[in-house]
Amino acid sequence: MDVLYFAWVRERIGIPRETLETSAKTVTDLVDELRAREDRYRAAFADLSALRVAVDQELTDFDASLEGVREVAFFPPMTGG
Repeated sequence: MDVLYFAWVRERIGIPRETLETSAKTVTDLVDELRAREDRYRAAFADLSALRVAVDQELTDFDASLEGVREVAFFPPMTGG
């Protein structure tokens, strides 16, 4: 699965995207796996209330299933103008 990082999430992790093999069943499970990798992931995912997630380009919640998913993207909330 491709995992994409945007804005300050990308800055904290240091890369814009990566391809992962995961056993995660939900987005929360994936976040837990990422946090366990390195400090930079723990920093990026320290406060999930400050993040939004899209699964296969559809906004969703962190309890969303990852079954059959090809892409997960993490980004801060956006404001329009």
